[in-house]
Amino acid sequence: MKIVDRYLINEYLGNLLLITLSLISLFLIIDFFEKFRMFLSNHATFGQMGSYFFFRLPMIISQILPAAILLASLMTCGYLSRHSEITAMKANGISLYRIAIPILTIAALTSLLIFFLSEWVTPHTNDRAKNISLIEVQKQRSLGSFKQDQIWYRGQKGIYNFRLFDAQTSTLQGITIHYLDREMKLVMRLDAERGEWKEGRWLFHNVLITRFDDGEFPVLSRMKQQVVDLPERPSDFQEVQKDVEVMGYFELKRYIRKLQSEGYDATRYVVDLHGKIAFSLVSIILAVIGFSFSLRSERSGGIAQGIGAGLVIGFSYWLVYAFGMSLGRSGTLPPFIAAWFANILFGAASVFLVWRVKT
Repeated sequence: MKIVDRYLINEYLGNLLLITLSLISLFLIIDFFEKFRMFLSNHATFGQMGSYFFFRLPMIISQILPAAILLASLMTCGYLSRHSEITAMKANGISLYRIAIPILTIAALTSLLIFFLSEWVTPHTNDRAKNISLIEVQKQRSLGSFKQDQIWYRGQKGIYNFRLFDAQTSTLQGITIHYLDREMKLVMRLDAERGEWKEGRWLFHNVLITRFDDGEFPVLSRMKQQVVDLPERPSDFQEVQKDVEVMGYFELKRYIRKLQSEGYDATRYVVDLHGKIAFSLVSIILAVIGFSFSLRSERSGGIAQGIGAGLVIGFSYWLVYAFGMSLGRSGTLPPFIAAWFANILFGAASVFLVWRVKT
């Protein structure tokens, strides 16, 4: 490794570490004040609060790392430009592409770290943090679970089983309800293709009801639509539905295959699947943007200017990324295009900035 590479890596990693710690601290402070009333009203202990934020850390790190990469690129290259160190390197025959290699290498390793966290760490830590908040602090009783890619819920009417619950549209897919008496004996089973929450009640479609009377054969009845009296609301099932944030890439991929094999629409999950890869790789694109943007004028670098530019670029990416994902989930754009829309747009911007720097 050349002296220039070691120098660039040390400068960049120093800024990256400082920015990452600063963003993590800011995130934790905001999150603490958002949860403070909940902790206080439920008499949470310091141990419970500390454990909650500790298990939130992997998710926080994976979310702020792209912004930290961008800011570190802007600040490092801006500082080097301001002190004519970039000019000195170019005078010694070192091209801008060669100067960028250490920074892009760190950005690529950061992308791998983000994917590693989202695949093997954050699903477990997010689930643990949710359990601490709901079960240990708020003392809510766990009425259901997500097992074998299905929702199992212990309701007031019996045991419910759903293939899919869409929180955005408040709809259920692949419904099976086992009605039990006080002796936990099966008295009726209800199967339905789907159910939707309308005007404060559940409307089920393509319903099959099987009644089990003592000493008699089961009685079957079919209906195209049926209003079902369930005391549970969509918000009750939302607590049990496994969020995309607590599923890794491969687990989510298996879940999508299962839904599609059973004939259910898994579009929004396919968008999230592509989004996991797209978001992991955005660090490289933002590193190129930060490097090129800070070198557009050899002596225009500065910490304040770098931070300001980083905030604008980072916020713009989040807006475009969220906009593309929402279009994909609604079916307006194909899942792949929707998830990669922000990366494609900012990737094109990075290519343009590199071309501007070279010319």
